[in-house]
Amino acid sequence: EMNVKMIRYIISKMMGAEGLLMLLPMMVGIIYGEHTSVYFLITAAILTAIYLLFGRKCPENMTIYAKEGLIIVATAWIFWSLAGALPFVLSKSIPSYVDAFFETVSGFTTTGSTILTEIEGLPKGILFWRSLTHWVGGMGVLVFVMVLTSLDEKNSMHLMRAEVPGPEADKLVPKARGTARILYGMYFALTTIEVVFLLAGGMNLFDAVTHAFSTAGTGGFSGYNASVAHFNSAYIDGVITVFMILFGINFNLYFFLLLKEFKSVFKNEELRAYLGIIAGATVVITCNIAGGYHSLLKAFRYAAFQVASVITTTGFVTADFNKWPELSKCVLLLVMVIGASAGSTGGGMKISRFILYAKSAAREISSLMHPRSVKVIKFDGKA
Repeated sequence: EMNVKMIRYIISKMMGAEGLLMLLPMMVGIIYGEHTSVYFLITAAILTAIYLLFGRKCPENMTIYAKEGLIIVATAWIFWSLAGALPFVLSKSIPSYVDAFFETVSGFTTTGSTILTEIEGLPKGILFWRSLTHWVGGMGVLVFVMVLTSLDEKNSMHLMRAEVPGPEADKLVPKARGTARILYGMYFALTTIEVVFLLAGGMNLFDAVTHAFSTAGTGGFSGYNASVAHFNSAYIDGVITVFMILFGINFNLYFFLLLKEFKSVFKNEELRAYLGIIAGATVVITCNIAGGYHSLLKAFRYAAFQVASVITTTGFVTADFNKWPELSKCVLLLVMVIGASAGSTGGGMKISRFILYAKSAAREISSLMHPRSVKVIKFDGKA
């Protein structure tokens, strides 16, 4: 039967962790002298109370099976979003709770859809919280909480498997919590590097951090109505393009780079397909839209940005691709469905699944021609 006490314990711990998170936008509010910081404090107090009531006493039976893992992941997202919507409503930035809930779910799931039409007038604390939901949601709310708390008693790999997308949630190190820490360490490092590059391009610290959060989670919330087009800078477009692509790569590969296992990275089939698709789509669109822009370089800048944004499902924009020719729009639609790599923060179907579909189709066709042949589908050299 279901281990209800344990589920309640973990969910309460997660609410406490979200309460801690609220302190960040609260600090931002204080720095900018905004009244919104009070609402983050109120929400943090409510969440801390929930944690103190239900999350302090660890139940004796702490085993997590796949069933519990799935239930915890599903309910965790919902509860985090229900609580995360409160500052929007309390501060009247989004007066309707349903709208605020939509915005928060869009943030944590890194979907990036928004109900807001006028973004630039919002308080800085609220904008910071909006982008922070992307950053935490990108790697998975649960993976984040595993880093913060001691959820590594037993079988927490079931939580990782339920949370990390893609065909395989490989263990990088024997303990799930250790894996979570390594993943977040790499995630944090990449985000920081992006912030530094954006600052070098003349962005202010607040914009650099919020845009880096949205790039890292491949969610695409921006503090401006015009998204990244607001900055009108080739350098900033370039930096964000590169980092969107980097966050769409399987994080296991970054771990291999740390271990200096370069061979495993270069031989990775998914990575090669991913970069190949981006290159191909960018070339096709650049040639297709070149007539609409003054130079080939400008066409390339907009094409590369849009392809990276769409394949990783980030959703930042620098150009109105609705005015592009049909061919370009079809290519963007295709890469959007394909999506980024498994085990990355990107969305979509995932490249590895597409490789497997393609290989299965090829095998079906070949077995029609040679019915007796036995063909094993291999991915990265494994059957």
